[in-house]
Order: sequence, then structure tokens, then C-alpha cells
Amino acid sequence: MIQLSRRSSAVIRAARFAALGVVASMAFAGLARAEDVLAKAKAKGELTVGTELQFAPFDFVEDGKQAGMNKEIFAEIGKELGVKVTFLDLPWPSVLPGLEAGKFDMVAGPATITKARMERYRFSSPIANATVAILKKKGDTSITKPEDIAGKKVGSAKATAQLAQLQDFAKTLNPPPSAIQEYVDFSQSYADLGAGRIVAVANSLPNIAYLAKTKPDVFEVVQPPFGKPVYFGFIGTKAEDSKSLMDAVDAIIIKMKHDGRLAALQKKWFGTEMETPDQVTEASF
Repeated sequence: MIQLSRRSSAVIRAARFAALGVVASMAFAGLARAEDVLAKAKAKGELTVGTELQFAPFDFVEDGKQAGMNKEIFAEIGKELGVKVTFLDLPWPSVLPGLEAGKFDMVAGPATITKARMERYRFSSPIANATVAILKKKGDTSITKPEDIAGKKVGSAKATAQLAQLQDFAKTLNPPPSAIQEYVDFSQSYADLGAGRIVAVANSLPNIAYLAKTKPDVFEVVQPPFGKPVYFGFIGTKAEDSKSLMDAVDAIIIKMKHDGRLAALQKKWFGTEMETPDQVTEASF
């Protein structure tokens, strides 16, 4: 048997205590990170959400102030939760990374519910139809259906489901579009369309229908939509600490759907009411 000196035994005991201290510290840090997001927001009296204010009619700036459907939906959510809602405006490519980095509590985008995103994030109950369609310049007779973008220069926004669907649709055309321009946000794509630098923009039908409605002498929607039926929802993480927040948001949206508040907002911002499921369990794209 190997005999240890008193000094050696003391060193080993000290090392064990130190190791236990490190483990305890790590466990405490883990608990701190896992603090319930909803409880934290209620204690603070503030829910912080990330969005991009270049996505009318959901989020945009009018007369120097935030406007749009999202602001009104989150006003209802804040009222139901008893908290103030603070919006952080970011370029869309930075929004989802910001959520993962914990810069805000959830995404108030909204974003298209896709298979890839559902694997990584938790989506709220849908708030609108997000099927993709084509926007063209008013009076452009060369485009009367989505397939007419073949051989032409078109655009959409970076890191969006709308761009992904446009790219998939382009592969079915012969010839494909001569170029697909990717923009930081949709406002830039609309500006280029108006200036004639591209001939069409692919975006979700509610967005381009709103733009065509507000600028009828400039833009026109090409019917029918070409994308697969998809929906818009708000995004949270799949972490356990976000579950109570997302459960609460779901309950509020479904309540708004059944009491008519959501339909009233759809009518106000889209000009029509939209049928949406209470939950999307399997995305079509």
C-alpha cells in the first residue's frame, strides 16, 4: 500500500475543495443564464424585442416614429402581460443572431415559419399568411404572371425565406432570371424597382399588397403568388427559460384571434382578413 504524507493528503483535500468550488460556480452560472425570461421581464416591467423597421406593413417608420401591425400586436401583448414593450431596430441579418446572443427576449419580426427555422427556433401562433408573390412596376406589360421573370433581373432581401423561395422558383424557369439581386432590406429593393434597376421584387403577399395599395401609381402585384403556403410568426428560442414567455404569447395571439382583435388588425393593415392556424406543426417549405 502506498502511504501519503500529511502534507500530500492536505494538498489533495485542498484540490478537491477547489474542484468542488469550480463545479459549484459553474452550476450557479448556469442557473443565472437559465433565469426565466418571462419572470425576468415582469420583474423589470419591460419586454425587449428585436425587429427590423423596414418591413411594412408590419414594421416601418412614419413621420419619425415606429408604425405598423407589429407595434399594435405587441401593445396588446404588453397589456396582457403587464409590461412595457421596447423594440430594438436591427438589420434583418442581425436579428436572429441577436436573439441567440441574448440581446433581447424574442423576435417581433415577424418571420416566415419554415422547416429549417422550426428546427432551431420556437415560433408563436401565426399572425398572417406569408405566401410569396411578385411585385412589379406599374404598367409593366412584360410581366403578367410569376413565370415572366425568366431572363430578367429581380431582387429580394438577404437572409430571408422570401429570397430562398425566389431562388427555388428561379430553378424551375428556362431561362432562369438573369440575376437575383440581394438587398440588406426590402426598402432598398423597392427603391431599385421604382428606379428600373430591377424589374421585380419577391416578397410575402401582405407586404407587397400593402405597398401597391399605398403607392398604386408606382407598383403592382402580380397574381397568383408563386410560393408555397406559409405563415408569419414571432420567434423565441427553444431554451427552457423561454418556454413560459412563448406559451404566454401564444395564448394572447390565439385569444386575439378568437375575440376579433387580430382580424381587425389584419383588415386595417392588409385590407383583408386572413385564415391562420392556431399553430404550425409542420412547415410547407
